[in-house]
Amino acid sequence: MRTPKILIPVLAVAALAAASPAFAADPTSAPTDTPVVGTAPPSQPEETDLVEGAPETAAPAPSESTSSDDDLNAPTSKPSDKPDASTCSDGWYYYPTSKDKDYHKGVGAEQANYNGTSRTAKSTFVSEVSGTVGIAVSGELKVEGNAAVVKIEGKFGVNVSASLTAKIGNTISVDTPSRKTTYARYGVYRLKSYGYSQYTHLNCTKSAKKNVTIYTPHRIGWAIWEG
Repeated sequence: MRTPKILIPVLAVAALAAASPAFAADPTSAPTDTPVVGTAPPSQPEETDLVEGAPETAAPAPSESTSSDDDLNAPTSKPSDKPDASTCSDGWYYYPTSKDKDYHKGVGAEQANYNGTSRTAKSTFVSEVSGTVGIAVSGELKVEGNAAVVKIEGKFGVNVSASLTAKIGNTISVDTPSRKTTYARYGVYRLKSYGYSQYTHLNCTKSAKKNVTIYTPHRIGWAIWEG
């Protein structure tokens, strides 16, 4: 008689799993598990010239070519000269050099819940708006955004995008200690990385480097902290 007693709760769990909400298959709408609660709001980019958006097309070719310090084998001829033995595909290229951490870009209003009781309470937050977060750039990104994304993924072995959309309905629940306030902001984490744009001419000479700091959408999620 012990076998039916074991099977009954197992079947009940299976039934509950089958009855999960329809939107659970969408990762942007499913509840977030094991949230990390910080003690301060997430840090924001410090670049004073940070601009939202990335070029949709590559910039025009520069008027002159300057050989780069790290390309000792490049010819020193001007781009107007005919190439000798070697030719290159002319155009702007982006070269990532190093990466930093993720920075959170909020979508919608910041939410908060104060626990005025003497016990720990559960705070539940739901995203109420939808919004798309794209690339942000400080410096001179001369290539289109998608071209930079491909280079960053290849260099650092990460998955980033030109844009990500945070959707309505994502839910998160966290414990709020007694007499504390839990703050929540839904949005997109963007990976901060560094690199430079450089133009390569047909005769393989290269222009001066244009330094770039770029924030590429990395993942969708909540930023949670207490105060």
